[in-house]
Amino acid sequence: MTVLRIVAGVGCGLVTGLLLAFSAGVMTALGRLPGGDGAAAMRAINSAVLNPLFLGVFLGTGVLCAALVVAVVVTGGPAHVAVAGVVYLVGVIGVTAVVNVPLNDALAAGGVDWPGYLARWTAWNHVRTVAATVALVALLVP
Repeated sequence: MTVLRIVAGVGCGLVTGLLLAFSAGVMTALGRLPGGDGAAAMRAINSAVLNPLFLGVFLGTGVLCAALVVAVVVTGGPAHVAVAGVVYLVGVIGVTAVVNVPLNDALAAGGVDWPGYLARWTAWNHVRTVAATVALVALLVP
């Protein structure tokens, strides 16, 4: 389980960094662009991020976290490891699937209120950032 924890922790760290970049500056920068330029840039980002590297890290970390939850249940491992897995699965993968992806799909379809999208997407990205960070910290605890 140690190797699994380390690899999942690295994945959580990578995802945390990406999500933090959006929360800490990217979305603010897109919001400052004139007219529909911010929305157009976000559509381009949403399209570009759907690649094997990103999806492998993002979803692969979810698979590893699910495996950790199962391992803890089966072997009676540390509860905080299972908590880390659940937090990543719900707070990162779940929020992405239920909130951020539908928002991105609506943006791609056009006719979305950009300021409203920006505010909602960013708020939920903060949730994902915190969840990925909490999962990472929980995986680091001995």
